[in-house]
Parts: sequence; structure tokens; C-alpha cells
Amino acid sequence: MNKDYTHTINYKADGPDLVKTDVLDPIDYAYAAKRSIDITIRQPEFTSVCPMTGLPDFGSIIVTYRPDQKIIELKSLKYYLLQYRNVGIFYEHVVNKILDDLVAAVSPLYMEVVGEFTSRGGIDSTVRATFERK
Repeated sequence: MNKDYTHTINYKADGPDLVKTDVLDPIDYAYAAKRSIDITIRQPEFTSVCPMTGLPDFGSIIVTYRPDQKIIELKSLKYYLLQYRNVGIFYEHVVNKILDDLVAAVSPLYMEVVGEFTSRGGIDSTVRATFERK
């Protein structure tokens, strides 16, 4: 059940359904037949909005994956992640949504998305979600 937390503030954040995945641009991994690689991408300036308070949440998003046939074009990933700056979403949900969207875009063998969020009220949060093709 989705609870509307915006009743406690005058600010209305955008919902995660406004994040467009068609900006993600998968490109061919030219060495797929030759070797497997691991890729780590770090976005140290990730911003979203707390759905309860409307205040900004800051952190790093780290994506590590083992591609199969496709890799993600980095500028498209940047534009995808920038869409979250006005989205009200909890840490646990944003990490899972990013993982689901990237897995759908590139069909990796393995992917992990980690969100390392800055301190709020004296508490740091790290959220990790993984996908592995069976």
C-alpha cells in the first residue's frame, strides 16, 4: 500500500513513474565473444527528494555489472539519473528501480546497484540491490 506522505508539507514531489527509461542507450559490447568484463560506474552527485519531507536527499549511486551483449552509454545514464532530482522516493525504492531499469535496458549477466546516501539526522544509509541471470 502506497502511503501519501506529502500531506505533512506544502511541497509536492514528482513520482517515480515520471522517470523515463527510453533515455537509456544500450550499445553493443564489441568483445562479448572474446571475454567477460566487470564495469563499475560511480555517480557521486545523485539527488532525489524525501517523499515525507520534500527535502533533498544526496548520495552516490554505484553500478557494477558484467555485460552480456550490451553496455550502457554513459551520457544516457547520466541523463537518466538526473531525472530523479525532483522525484520523491525512498532510498530503498530508488536503488531497486534503478536496478530494474538498467537490467531491462542491457540484460547483463550480473548487476549490482549501491546507493550510499549522506547523513540525515545522524544516520547514514547504504542500500544494495543485485540481479544475477540464472
